[in-house]
Amino acid sequence: MSGTDLLLGAVAYDPKVVTIWDGFRRWFADRDFAFDYVLYSNYERQVDDLLGGDIQVAWNSPLAWVRSRRAAAAAGCRLSAPVMRDSDRDLTSIVIVRADSGLTTIDDLRGKVVATGAVDSPQATLLPLDRLREGGIDPQKDVTVRRFDVGVGLHGDHVGGERDAAKALIAGQVDAACILAANHYVFSREGTLPANSTTVIAETVAFDHCNMTVNDDAADAASVARFCELLLAMDYGDAAVRPLLDLEGLKQWLPGRLELYQPLERAVDHANFYDADGRITAADYRP
Repeated sequence: MSGTDLLLGAVAYDPKVVTIWDGFRRWFADRDFAFDYVLYSNYERQVDDLLGGDIQVAWNSPLAWVRSRRAAAAAGCRLSAPVMRDSDRDLTSIVIVRADSGLTTIDDLRGKVVATGAVDSPQATLLPLDRLREGGIDPQKDVTVRRFDVGVGLHGDHVGGERDAAKALIAGQVDAACILAANHYVFSREGTLPANSTTVIAETVAFDHCNMTVNDDAADAASVARFCELLLAMDYGDAAVRPLLDLEGLKQWLPGRLELYQPLERAVDHANFYDADGRITAADYRP
């Protein structure tokens, strides 16, 4: 890591990722912090490199955090999640139906077709399907799940599959769709979901999304502390950094917290997605 205080990994789910991290890199350099980043095509490789010490920090999806935590515990590696966005907190996912469908409860979905996002999407597949389980519907037996596997390996950061699920609902190709609650507004605003066309019949408990995951055994503690200090000091009123924060979907970086990853931990176990040591066990997941 010649001349670099900290090396971060990020997944290139969209071209804007380069703009974001190039801009942050320059902002850090202006504050005498030698920061650099590398991009990955999928989260599984990023997790492997974080645990292997090739990068010190990973900008992780919630599913990547779950795998990192499990694999690190199995290997005796120390991880922490010191920072997250304000927009990463207290999210929910919903199951929606067409307003004219006559479907009003989870049990009404028995024998129906339910659309989801990609196989590895926490918010559009794993968590809402687990909500159906909690409501007495076995996704493997009681409904037909139609997945829209767009951007597999990106852990739902590419919302194309989620959007396609919503489109299929409106087209009458499926009976219900699983999406992030915040995307209900986004899809309505862009016209994917026409006004008053859908009804929410189920909502998950609150969960948290992305975090900065640090390999504490590979990173210099002083460099990590400075990195976190700088992130937390970013001011949305600063004209130099505000466009980057907008692209990254936040107004403020906040200290990380771990308790609201428990719903996803349960969903991962119920779906047999990763085992207790972080190995991929989902039979049809190939990032």
